[in-house]
Amino acid sequence: MATEVPQGDREKVVSKLPQSLRQELKVRAAQLTVGIQDAVSEGIAEWRALASTPSPIDTAGADSFSTWLPTGEWEAFQADCKTRGVSYIQGLAQSVRTWLDTHPSPGAVRPAIVRRFIVCNQKGGVGKTSVSAGLAEALAEDPDTLHPYRLTATAPGAPKQDILEAVGPGLRVLLVDFDPQTHLTKQLGAEPLPLDSDSLSKHMAGESKGKLADLVVPIENPRFGDRLHLLPGCQDGFLLDVRLSATRAREAALERALLPLEDDFDVIVIDCPPSLGLSMDAAVHYGRRRENEEPGASGILIVVQAEDSSADAYDLLTTQIEDLLADMQIDVDYLGIVVNLYDGRRGYIATSSLEEWIAIGDPRVVAVVPDVKEQKEAVRTKTPLLAYDPTCDQSAAYRGLAREVL
Repeated sequence: MATEVPQGDREKVVSKLPQSLRQELKVRAAQLTVGIQDAVSEGIAEWRALASTPSPIDTAGADSFSTWLPTGEWEAFQADCKTRGVSYIQGLAQSVRTWLDTHPSPGAVRPAIVRRFIVCNQKGGVGKTSVSAGLAEALAEDPDTLHPYRLTATAPGAPKQDILEAVGPGLRVLLVDFDPQTHLTKQLGAEPLPLDSDSLSKHMAGESKGKLADLVVPIENPRFGDRLHLLPGCQDGFLLDVRLSATRAREAALERALLPLEDDFDVIVIDCPPSLGLSMDAAVHYGRRRENEEPGASGILIVVQAEDSSADAYDLLTTQIEDLLADMQIDVDYLGIVVNLYDGRRGYIATSSLEEWIAIGDPRVVAVVPDVKEQKEAVRTKTPLLAYDPTCDQSAAYRGLAREVL
């Protein structure tokens, strides 16, 4: 059946479609950023143009399906169904299948230059580790599946954004535990590297014992396929600044160490220590804009909380970064501010602080991550949050963050 749209040149069409076909259509349309109604219309046109009728599709158990088509297209489609001796439901299923076959999944979009996200703040306890892990997990999610996400309202007092759906980026991601406290490593169920073994710090100091790639471990979970990996931390990082003080071109030490790994990944996320020392200089240098790299492709993500001490730490961090940029004459992009562990029920301190972060404007707030129990539960069970509870508010916020920085 079809009913005229009050405005425009489309009419509403109601038919039936198998659930599996409907879901595949929804995912593919999202992958190609095409409206479902446009995809169906294109599929019908392609089906009508075929020289012969395709093989039948099992439509048993098909559910109600509605969309909007250009006026007159449904009527012409019905006439072709009668000519070909198929039901309207079968003809629609074949049309959708035809569109899917002629519009294959594009897969993940690989960057020409590995993207480097430096997650930092010298203030401890703001949740850099959780943000690093959540961002990396969101970037590695299945590109053939829809996942819920929420973008952050960027105006003070703006209403909370709706939950939307999008396919995962499907990127190959390396998480680097650059913090000698090794919280990231432990949270994801991996073992910190022994003090007497090879480590990232030893590679940075020119004291390596082997290939850094041999230390990388996969985060094994079906949700991420083989796309999410971790370079575990080691407590020898507490002495890294001392080692770097005697290292040639110490600002480039992190880049020299990680360069052999870059061809294997699309994104490298660095979980930085709460420090303003030489190791932080090396991390900032690693996130600089490289030759022929687009602005904003890589850079610094600053994690804060909605309280006053985070504001003081932010000023210290940005001052150090600006001094380093001036000394080394390099460009580093601020990817944004993540306001972490936010709970508006805590009253004026939280809400007014959030408004102040948003009011900065540049860098802008790219995510407000709520303080929810699921994150603590995931840490306790040593499970990636997006695998532990993929639908919780925090998971949706991390996916929104991933969309903001890509």
